[in-house]
Amino acid sequence: MRVACIQLSCGEDYHHNCLNLIKFINDSIKIKADLIITPEASTILSVDKKKVLNYSYAMNRDPIIKKIKLISKKNKKWILIGSLFIKEKNKLRNRSIMINPKGEIEAFYDKINMFDVKLSKNETHNESKTFIPGKKLKTVNLPWGKLGLTICYDLRFPQLFRKLSKKNLNFISVPSAFTKITGEKHWITLLRARAIENFCYIFAPAQTGKNNIKRETFGHTAIISPDGEVLKLKKKSQGMIYFDIDPKLAMKLRKKIPSLN
Repeated sequence: MRVACIQLSCGEDYHHNCLNLIKFINDSIKIKADLIITPEASTILSVDKKKVLNYSYAMNRDPIIKKIKLISKKNKKWILIGSLFIKEKNKLRNRSIMINPKGEIEAFYDKINMFDVKLSKNETHNESKTFIPGKKLKTVNLPWGKLGLTICYDLRFPQLFRKLSKKNLNFISVPSAFTKITGEKHWITLLRARAIENFCYIFAPAQTGKNNIKRETFGHTAIISPDGEVLKLKKKSQGMIYFDIDPKLAMKLRKKIPSLN
């Protein structure tokens, strides 16, 4: 199974971001990836709520979802849009959306844990003011095994990952826009910990670079093995990484060390 994870540097230019997103999805198709995953906030990252609302849509009207559906159907690919901001009245959902090879929405997950933090005098985030939190865990049955869906800040809640792993998962996706401050300290450590604790592959596409005047993201898109090995890592700049994995490894390790029982 070949997995591709895309790293973006989305700013406030929605149309430019969408062009980059489609480019790297097509690059992933060229290298024959079976599963393609994009980061959190794949079309816009802005501190301006009005601007974000202007470029957010209901799920059945979102132009980038329509475009990716066509790409999936044409190329018979599984594509997980790490997250888009889906409009509900005057608020938003931070939603991860799986498109199947028929060009249909197979499943979606709304981010449960809101990033409400004060990192410094100059950097504060209050997602709960803008977003409606999700309430349900979601998994997707793929041809190679079962995938659990999470988004970014969920990574800091090990009980969420444990509940997911109890569903006999092979993989967990963690599309993210981790800040530079927290990413430098915790990102790779947390990804490896969640992989080891749950004996799951972790697929973690990320945002990178200076996204706007108040946000800089850490990058370091990673593919992690179920025993915590960093199989592939892209530290900076936009682009794509991929790796050929053994989907059965997760279950083999669970039999050796039955800690999930």
